Amino acid sequence: MSAGAVRLEDLTLGYQRHPAVHHVSGSFAPGSLTAIAGPNGAGKSTLLKGIAGELRPLSGRIALDGLKPRDIAYLPQIAEIERRFPVSVLDLVALGAWRRAGLFRSIGRDDLALAHHAVDTVGLSGFEDRPIGTLSGGQLQRALFARLLVQDARLILLDEPFAAIDQGTTADLVEILKRWRGEGRTVIAVLHDDALMRAHFPETLLLARACVAWGATEEALRPEHLLAARRMCEAFHDDAAVCRP
Repeated sequence: MSAGAVRLEDLTLGYQRHPAVHHVSGSFAPGSLTAIAGPNGAGKSTLLKGIAGELRPLSGRIALDGLKPRDIAYLPQIAEIERRFPVSVLDLVALGAWRRAGLFRSIGRDDLALAHHAVDTVGLSGFEDRPIGTLSGGQLQRALFARLLVQDARLILLDEPFAAIDQGTTADLVEILKRWRGEGRTVIAVLHDDALMRAHFPETLLLARACVAWGATEEALRPEHLLAARRMCEAFHDDAAVCRP
């Protein structure tokens, strides 16, 4: 698989024209595995939403190098998932095929087989008929990763994929990330765990509303960079100037 690069060109993102990410430039190489790190309030989730197309730039641009919306998979924080929706694990996983099948078509036999295989891959065999509201946090995240497997995207965006889940689930899902990288997919994940980044993510973007460091993980997470990121975030405030068109 040849995934397209993602280029940020003097990118500013925000809400109600108040910037939350300032003038970031750089690129995620095709087939790369990159962590987005930074203090709370650094704009990490905002940047991911911008790349996913859920938030329009206030200025600058995001170039997706030929990637179309169907080529992008976005997994928000698990807290944003509506667990009361009356859907089974298999139904949730099969939703990964909707861009191929269309919103108003039933899932075909091949896609249903892919959904069953994905459920097995993430270790949820036997859970196919369970309502998602009965799952633990780790089980739900496994099901959401299975949905990503069915979606078969070239660019995969993950917001805090390992938050509040057990170590066993984290280890299993990290293996799926490595599989995606081996297949040439581009994976970008917002993370808080420095040890996890150092162990499994070759590249890191350290963000503090602006870019502090971007490159090899050990270099990006040097103590002086982490200190600079914390101080930069402390200096920002909610009364920042409005961006003019």
